[in-house]
Amino acid sequence: MALIALVAAGAACTREEILPGERIGLRDVFTGGADSAAQTPPENRAEPISLPAPVTYTAWTHRAGEPDHALVQPAFSSAPQVLWSVKIGQGNDRKHRITADPVAANGAVFVMDSRSLVSAISTAGAVLWQRDLTPPTERADDATGGGLAVANGTLFVSTGFGTLSALDASSGAVLWTQKLDAPVSGAPTVVDGQVFVVSKDNRGLALDAGTGRINWEIDATPKASGIVGASSPAVAGDTVLFPFSSGELVAAQRQSGVQKWNVVVAGRRPGRGYSLITDITGEPVVKAGVVYAGNAVGRTIATSLQDGKRLWSAPDGATGPVWVSGGSVFLISDEAKLVRLDARNGSRIWAVDLPYFTQERARRRKAIYANFGPVLAGGLLWVASSDGQMRAFNPEDGALVRSVALPAGAASRPAIVQGTAFLLDVQGRLVALR
Repeated sequence: MALIALVAAGAACTREEILPGERIGLRDVFTGGADSAAQTPPENRAEPISLPAPVTYTAWTHRAGEPDHALVQPAFSSAPQVLWSVKIGQGNDRKHRITADPVAANGAVFVMDSRSLVSAISTAGAVLWQRDLTPPTERADDATGGGLAVANGTLFVSTGFGTLSALDASSGAVLWTQKLDAPVSGAPTVVDGQVFVVSKDNRGLALDAGTGRINWEIDATPKASGIVGASSPAVAGDTVLFPFSSGELVAAQRQSGVQKWNVVVAGRRPGRGYSLITDITGEPVVKAGVVYAGNAVGRTIATSLQDGKRLWSAPDGATGPVWVSGGSVFLISDEAKLVRLDARNGSRIWAVDLPYFTQERARRRKAIYANFGPVLAGGLLWVASSDGQMRAFNPEDGALVRSVALPAGAASRPAIVQGTAFLLDVQGRLVALR
C-alpha cells in the first residue's frame, strides 16, 4: 500500500507531455479515416455539367457497352414507351438469378435467362434462335449466373457450370466450349482475338477467341464467398484489368499476362453484415487514363491506368459499373442511392434515394429492391429497378425527371442501340422501350 501511494504521488507531480500532431478519433481510425462512411455526408448541391453529344450506337457488344466499359452517351428519348416484350426463358426465383445484361449487334439482341438458355431476338421482338448450354451430365436448375459478349459474328457465353462457349451469332451453333473448372458468373470481354474472364476461384484467364484454348492465366488471393453475376474484365490498349472477389484489381499485359500492378479496393460499411463480401461489383471503367472501380460495401476508387497509383477514394460503394462523363462519376451505391461524384477528387456532389427495402417497417426489412444502372442517355441518367419502374434523373442536381412503368421488375441494365433500350425483367422477358 505504501508503494502504491508513493507511485501515485510521483505521478501527480509529473507534468503530462502533450504530443504534437492532429487528433483523430478512434472511430475514424477503424472505419477508413476522414473520407469514411462514418462521416456526415455533405449536403446535395446542383452543379452545371457539360455532356458530350449523344451518339447513335449500332451495337452494344459488352456489359456496359464496350470492352473499356466507357461509352460516350447513347441517343435516347426523354419520354420512352414500352414497344414490346418477349419471353426468353426462366426468370428469377429463390435460387436462380438473371445476371447477364443484354448485348446487341447486327440487328439482333442476345440474352440469357436465369439458367443457361441463350436466345437471339430481333429488334422487332421475334425469336431468331435459342441454345441451351446446360452440360449433358447436369440439370438446368443446378447452376445460375453467367454473362455475354459479342464480337466479329461470334457470341461468347460464360455460365455458372464453369464453361465458356463460343456460338455462331447468326445461327446459335456451338463453335467450341472450354471447361474452366470453376463457375464464371461474370461476363467475358473480347478484344483482338482474345477472350478474358474471371472464374469464381479467382483466376483471370485469357483464351483464344477462335479455338477456346487457354493462352495464360493469373491468380489472385482465394476467397470463399462471392457474388453471383459479379464484374467482368476491362481492356484498354495493351492492358487488361481483372476484378476479383478478394477486392484485388490486377492489371496485366494483354498478350503475355505479365502483371503490371495490383491494387485493393478496400473499405467497409460500418455495422453492415454484408461488408464481409469484398467483391469488386463496380467493375473497372477506363476513361482518359484513369481506372474507376468500386465494391459493394462502401468504397469507390480512382487509380492511374499506367502504374496503379491511387488518385482518390470515396466512401460510396458501387453495385455496378460507374458512368464517367462531364467531369463527374455517377454510380448506384450500396445504400441504394444514385450518386454523383467529382471525378477530380471523388467528393460527393449529390446523392438521391432509389427504391431500397421492399418493406419500410424496420422489423420487416428483409428484402431489398435491385437497381440497375446508371446509363447516361439522351441527357438523362436512367436507372431500371426491380420495383417495376425505369426512372430518369437530371445529372446536374439528381432531380427525378420521369418514371416509366415496366411490365415487371427489372433484372438487368438497359442496353441502348439505335435509340431503343433493351432490358430483362424478373419474369424472364426481354423488354424494348423507345
